[in-house]
Amino acid sequence: MAGKFEQNLARLGISLPATVAPAANYVPARRLGNQVYVSGQVPSEAGKDKYTGKLGSDYTVEEGQAAARLCAVNILAQLKQALDGDLDRVVGVIRLGGFVNAEPDFKDHPKVINGASDLMVDVFGEAGRHARAAVGCYSLPRNVPVEIDAIFEVN
Repeated sequence: MAGKFEQNLARLGISLPATVAPAANYVPARRLGNQVYVSGQVPSEAGKDKYTGKLGSDYTVEEGQAAARLCAVNILAQLKQALDGDLDRVVGVIRLGGFVNAEPDFKDHPKVINGASDLMVDVFGEAGRHARAAVGCYSLPRNVPVEIDAIFEVN
């Protein structure tokens, strides 16, 4: 039987994807004591970038939120793998770090990263509330619009 967090994902209509191996010399997630650090995840599906371009010219805030939500889905897939398939070992989300590929006059970076933050609360409830950064930048790898990393407390 699926745990409570898996049930929340199912209720949201989310099936976690298979994880993709890193493209360089790093690991997708690393556990240190009771914390798991998940490397930056981009809005990809089945190993292909679903979104490319910039906020403020190619994408609206709402489209950016959808890209950020997809990043969060990929974060959860990496986390689940790091926890040997058991998301119920999550005690809480500590921090999300969000990077938004945006035009210089774009000012809604926090609204974009809300797409990921909202998903964490939808999945983990109060334990999903977290500290966060939402940073604008002029480019990201492969011209994706959003990249997000995460830190979780686990048992």
